[in-house]
Amino acid sequence: MESAAAPEARGAEAPRPPAPPPSPAEPPAAPRARPRLVFRTQLAHGSPTGRIEGFTNVRELYAKIAEAFGIAPTEILFCTLNSHKVDMQKLLGGQIGLEDFIFAHVRGETKEVEVTKTEDALGLTITDNGAGYAFIKRIKEGSIINRIQAVCVGDSIEAINDHSIVGCRHYEVAKMLRELPKSQPFTLRLVQPKRAFDMIGQRSRSSKCPADAKVTSGRETLRLRSGGAATVEEVPTEFEEEASRRVDDLLESYMGIRDPELASTMVDTAKKTPSVQEFAHRLDSVLGEFAFPDEFVVEVWAAIGEAREACG
Repeated sequence: MESAAAPEARGAEAPRPPAPPPSPAEPPAAPRARPRLVFRTQLAHGSPTGRIEGFTNVRELYAKIAEAFGIAPTEILFCTLNSHKVDMQKLLGGQIGLEDFIFAHVRGETKEVEVTKTEDALGLTITDNGAGYAFIKRIKEGSIINRIQAVCVGDSIEAINDHSIVGCRHYEVAKMLRELPKSQPFTLRLVQPKRAFDMIGQRSRSSKCPADAKVTSGRETLRLRSGGAATVEEVPTEFEEEASRRVDDLLESYMGIRDPELASTMVDTAKKTPSVQEFAHRLDSVLGEFAFPDEFVVEVWAAIGEAREACG
């Protein structure tokens, strides 16, 4: 039987230096801290510059902007990136470059217009801000709505025939408008974004706003999702951008909506599936509320395949 001193005796024959105690300044295997994501923001009609951080989805983003300027989150209709103008090409969608400047467009005047539906389509493309407001992203030239001067791109649709649609998703609003009967007048209550006088022309580069300058680094982007937390990701590849653009075009053609986040989600889903049948099954499980028809799913699958071929 070994005595308690035996291990010490063996240690004396082959001495080992004791392991140094871990340094409190250098914890073992500590994960690299993510840098703070701080974004600059202004109200589009003019304001001092604010700084916001700590949001994980669009609703939290609006809440942070509202807090910075002392307004209610429900005052914000939509946001544009790197432009104070009502520019639907610069609309904040599902991604924000880490150096993008965010402009918040807030509620302006309310107006009501009477429309008579003489054709199946009104000529509207609807999108939403991800926080309860659907608004007009595009007006088709020569359409019914195009002939009504009071209706403008950027107007939020607040009610149809005094029925409030606040809180409805854009595809629900588009469906309501499609289902309105022909030859029967209806009323749209719209809210236009508040505009400053200098939005009529080009804002000077010496002004406090960075105008239309694009300042993004082009390396990483903050990906916002309607469900789940935001993540910092590499910028989309050429294929992902082209495929998302094509899918967004199909969404407009089939459903009268545009939604970059939805298009991006569909592209991501297609990348993980080997066949159109599996793609349709996954879309039903992820985006079942849209009830996409089979022919539309096939069109989307084909468009994504064409984008892949075009981008090599």
